[in-house]
Amino acid sequence: MLDSTLPRQAASRAAPLGAAPLYVSDAAQPRRRAAALEDLATGLRRWRLPAALARLDIRNRYRGSVLGPFWLTLSTAVMVVGLGLLYSSLFKMELAGYLPFIAVSLIVWNMISQTVTDACISLTSAEGIIRQVPLPFSVHVLRCVFRNALITAHSLPLVFLVFAACGTLPGLEVLLVLPGLALVAVNAFFIALFLGMLCARFRDIGPIVASLMQLAFFMSPVLWKPELLGDKAVWLPLNPFYVLMETVRGPLVEGGVPALVWLSASLYTLLVAGVALAFFIRFRGRIAFWV
Repeated sequence: MLDSTLPRQAASRAAPLGAAPLYVSDAAQPRRRAAALEDLATGLRRWRLPAALARLDIRNRYRGSVLGPFWLTLSTAVMVVGLGLLYSSLFKMELAGYLPFIAVSLIVWNMISQTVTDACISLTSAEGIIRQVPLPFSVHVLRCVFRNALITAHSLPLVFLVFAACGTLPGLEVLLVLPGLALVAVNAFFIALFLGMLCARFRDIGPIVASLMQLAFFMSPVLWKPELLGDKAVWLPLNPFYVLMETVRGPLVEGGVPALVWLSASLYTLLVAGVALAFFIRFRGRIAFWV
């Protein structure tokens, strides 16, 4: 009868000296949960690596460009002015009150939309690295999140310019933007983790997600204010894009965020994190074959 300790001893002998337990596998005891949690912990400890890779991605994307990522800022500014003039007339609203709303809405929506769309290729775009370098998969997920966060940061001066032009000055409630951004960041990480794996396995998911994001843009209060729905506005907390946007937009534009919105955003965050973790624990060992 073979000794059950032989596979573990063979794995120990096969592992290189000083290798982390993350890269030592045992077919008899796969340790999926421990390996997945160690992957996440190692990736978070090495956050400087994905941050550097994200900066490199931005430099390569805008190589040879005069304005670089500020082209996105310029296009957003044109959209804010153009749509602000149009929709303020259509909705019969004062331009000075509507312009800050649409400026913050477009910037936050672009951040969410680009992150979700980019999440579909968060792992497949790193195929060469995954197949050759033993890095935690969470490093590639963080790279996607940092890249979109840096691109969004280039549009932040536009918010201050619009607020100054309209004479809008937020109060102390603006500090609530920080927990709102934290919720958005946590959602972005787990969405990138989940969609990265799902799209690596099923390549048709990416175009479906892009189409759904276009629909969500019109179904969410980005260009229009929630109060325009009247009595039907009570159903808006069921829209995850709305509650995530509102946790950032509310403190800046509307003077605060209702408790129901915070509750809905927290519940959606827990749901997304739970689904992504369950999927990552179960299928982490197959990612290298999927990409």
